[in-house]
Amino acid sequence: MDSSVKLSVIIPMYNEEENVVSTLAQVKETLKPFGQSYEIIPVNDGSTDNTLKVLNDAASIDHHIHVVTYEKNGGRGKALRYGFRQAKGEYIASIDADLSYDPKYILEMTQVLDNENDIDAVLLSPYMKGGKAEGVPSSRLIPSRLGNWVLQLAMPEKVYTITCIARCYRKEVIASLDLESDEKEIHLEILSKMLAMGFKIKEIPATLKTRKKGKSKFSFGSIAYSHLFFTMFERPILLFGILGVLLTLIGLGIGAYIVSLYFAGALNPNRPIMVFMVLFILAGIQILSFGFIASQIKFLRKEVLRTRRALAETEAKLLNSQPDNSDSQQK
Repeated sequence: MDSSVKLSVIIPMYNEEENVVSTLAQVKETLKPFGQSYEIIPVNDGSTDNTLKVLNDAASIDHHIHVVTYEKNGGRGKALRYGFRQAKGEYIASIDADLSYDPKYILEMTQVLDNENDIDAVLLSPYMKGGKAEGVPSSRLIPSRLGNWVLQLAMPEKVYTITCIARCYRKEVIASLDLESDEKEIHLEILSKMLAMGFKIKEIPATLKTRKKGKSKFSFGSIAYSHLFFTMFERPILLFGILGVLLTLIGLGIGAYIVSLYFAGALNPNRPIMVFMVLFILAGIQILSFGFIASQIKFLRKEVLRTRRALAETEAKLLNSQPDNSDSQQK
């Protein structure tokens, strides 16, 4: 790690030509009172407009700006992963290119990390007490609130806003995560792996505002799919358990109906109703067993991640405890 850099701010950008100048200017103005070294890392996610040219022009006159770029659009997750690799700061923050959250929150998040040594990452939340949304269209706000509510079911801890990009991490946290996501589900992946490895997070209230320039990249279909898939992956017993219990209850209900027909003397042995009863009960039990097995796999994954973190911390301590050979040779 380059200890001379305290803060890295990563800003994914895809066709944000209209926002580049104002966004960089506002971030730089916000960081003036920071008092320590920083870098701004805008990541050009394969833009097809003049985003890259405007970024390069800005970087040519400001040594704080380090542009990361690649040719083909890959999604927010890919942009963040590329930015994380280049970040040298002790703290690594990420924000939207349209500044849906005021850049002032960057400093508020770093202050939390400065003051609370047990916190490993800070998240902004418009949905917790003290947070709010201003001017955000209901077509975006309602799915977001609903999606975060569904995702809360999968989280082992109470997290109000799981999908927000505006966050700040300690460098070692990001370095310990083996991230794979290319799209917006990277926010879910990061939280999932952080919590599984025992890292601590804190949310602070913030105001979410609507985009002023450019076109929103929000897609309800892709977001809904990723949220449901993530929930199933994190808490498989929710899906398999509910479905398994439902099928079993249907089978038992059919069984009760068969018993009532028997005592009423109206049971017709030629009807396949008993076969349906057996099929529903067996299917329910089978699906419940799938949920149990998937939950055990999830538990093992969590233990693997925690072990990996412990090994990394032990290795870091051993490296720090070794004497400086160059100093001993000079003596």
